[in-house]
Amino acid sequence: MDELIKLLDEKLEYIDHEIKGDTIYIQVSSCREKAVCPYCGQSSDKVHSRYIRTFQDLPIQGKKVVLELLNRKFFCKNTECGYKTFAERFSFYINKAKKTKRLENEIAKLSLNCSSIAASRLLKGSVANVGKSTICNILKKRRTNN
Repeated sequence: MDELIKLLDEKLEYIDHEIKGDTIYIQVSSCREKAVCPYCGQSSDKVHSRYIRTFQDLPIQGKKVVLELLNRKFFCKNTECGYKTFAERFSFYINKAKKTKRLENEIAKLSLNCSSIAASRLLKGSVANVGKSTICNILKKRRTNN
């Protein structure tokens, strides 16, 4: 399982997993020693707190996947920075997103050839819990970024 988690980010570490119904919940944590403040670029190793972030990811063996990331907040060491704390970030998701980038890509691919209602029904079956408005938002975001 650790090898699958490393595909998302090499600095993630597999902790445990649990299967509940049609969903696999995978607990992971960061093994980075430092994080970089996204506001000023200063690195920090002083941890402020920890909290759990959840993301939907691509299915495994026909089961939906929810990643439970033990995310850390750090103190920013730059006294000139306007932010005292910041959360560590990872490249596999967009800030404040609830789905991994690779899941969003799959949703967009599946949604191009059918209505958002039909795509939502199809995706909820075995890929991810996605509503029609979320599908529309993903497709709109892609149109504006291209």
